[in-house]
Amino acid sequence: IMADTVVLIAHAAQATGIQQFSFRGRTADPFAEPELLTVAAAFARYAGIDLLATIRNRTGDRAALAAAAAGKIRISDDDTWSDLFSKLLVEHVEPHLGQGRLTVLYEYPSPEAALARVKAGQPEVAERFEVYACGVELANGFGELTDAAEQRRRFEQDMTEKQRRYGERYPLDEDFLAAVAEMPQASGVALGFDRLVMLASGAARIDQVVWTPPAGER
Repeated sequence: IMADTVVLIAHAAQATGIQQFSFRGRTADPFAEPELLTVAAAFARYAGIDLLATIRNRTGDRAALAAAAAGKIRISDDDTWSDLFSKLLVEHVEPHLGQGRLTVLYEYPSPEAALARVKAGQPEVAERFEVYACGVELANGFGELTDAAEQRRRFEQDMTEKQRRYGERYPLDEDFLAAVAEMPQASGVALGFDRLVMLASGAARIDQVVWTPPAGER
């Protein structure tokens, strides 16, 4: 799926005569060999953090990541492991991705892959990837989790956290969980067409290329 996504992006560029993507002064060659980079390697390179050391099996260790991120991002008392991960990704990692060529960022930490299966033999990471160009995320894909019991455990964990933070929880989607139990092995990807058009056209904002303008704009 990772390879197919890169080829699809290149075909889209070729079909429309685009030689390079551009966004706010950054460029990326859609035909160049892409950079393959694990999330752990990206955090080590651009944030100076051993990300996997802050994960216990499939659960993020908030205290460990907060200590590693001290002085790098603004940390709030109610930030979860995922909140800290997202801040570090946006502020320190994403701006460096997809520069000159596409970057395929893969092996996301398990706490950031709610619907993806974990990697065999390495449960702290999951079979999830994203494709970047010019620092912009273009695609998000993963190997589908087809273990209904594991999916239920993740949903219940999410609801427990929602209860802690917001004082409410919702019933689990039993129809979805039943479908997961019957689902064959599969993987898939979602490619943001509007983002692809933005980079191909050199637009500065995504609202310049969407089909209809946001409410209140003409």
